[in-house]
Amino acid sequence: MWKELTKNQLVKYGAVTTVTTICYVLLRKWIAGGVCRSHAKLHGRTVVITGANTGIGKETAWDMAMRGARVIMACRDLTRGEAAAAEIRSSTGNTNVVVQQLDLASLGSVRQFAREFIATETRLDILINNAGIMLCPKSLTVDGFESQFAVNHLGHFLLTNLLLDMLKASTPSRVINVSSIAHQGGKIHFEDLNFDKKGYNSVIAYKQSKLANLLFSRELARRTKGYNWCTVQRSLPHDVSECPHSKVSGPIPTLTPSGTGVTSYSLHPGVIRTELWRHSQSKYPTLSAMLSAPAWLLMKNPKEGAQTTIYCAVTEGLEEKSGCYFSDCQEKEPAPEGRDDLAALRLWGVSAGLVGLNKNN
Repeated sequence: MWKELTKNQLVKYGAVTTVTTICYVLLRKWIAGGVCRSHAKLHGRTVVITGANTGIGKETAWDMAMRGARVIMACRDLTRGEAAAAEIRSSTGNTNVVVQQLDLASLGSVRQFAREFIATETRLDILINNAGIMLCPKSLTVDGFESQFAVNHLGHFLLTNLLLDMLKASTPSRVINVSSIAHQGGKIHFEDLNFDKKGYNSVIAYKQSKLANLLFSRELARRTKGYNWCTVQRSLPHDVSECPHSKVSGPIPTLTPSGTGVTSYSLHPGVIRTELWRHSQSKYPTLSAMLSAPAWLLMKNPKEGAQTTIYCAVTEGLEEKSGCYFSDCQEKEPAPEGRDDLAALRLWGVSAGLVGLNKNN
């Protein structure tokens, strides 16, 4: 009797275990999302990746190296950057992986990086604006800007503009901006970018910076391609000052309809197990506890999180999708605030003034 009972229990437990395992595997596959299927090679191409020493940036650098590209890992921490580069060189066999210092919290560092890059490199085929910070306590950068807006948007905005001529000289070339689904419900607080008036909220500040990534990508696509860029919801007026809510005056810049050969894409990488969550532990202990194991098993790992970045960087035939937003290796429609092209135009003008670009940029 006991043997029969034990046998029945084993069968029951075995069935439960099997079903549970199958469900978990299917769930993990769904969580992992899309996978870049392109086999494109990048021999002779140069790729710059910011924040490439950890997380999805490191996984992206590894993938680009595997495809044969010359990879410039733009990192704030040179020690960690060199360690990551050595690991990538060893595992891929690609010795053309180098580290260059870049601190996106310092406009001076961004300019220094661009000067050194232009002086030493001959081309730039893919610029991946990946680095970012999230949910950090309020702090101002050395230039006086709220840190999330500065690192996630302003630094990349300046870097892209300083390298734009090299991108144009290396066409077809691409700019990839890692945004986030957090742009939904976000707002660019043009009158209070540093949150000095209303008080600081790290979530609202993060949403602002991620919305800025998306709007920057759309406006860059418009400027490099012409008026017929992705998912235009309405025509912009000839003169921006015709819009009562705009603080930008004067005619919209005349663009070359045929384009420049530079294309721009933004994306949501997914909810990923990376160091970005480090600031949430003290600020949001409940959230941090929820994200501990086993909840972490329900997030993408860095390799899975890098897939949409890689997709936008190498997939053939995306040229007509310049300005579009992607998630899980598919084009997705951004939230309404992410399609506000007047806000995108205004953000460009404000950002150019903040980082000190001259009017010809």
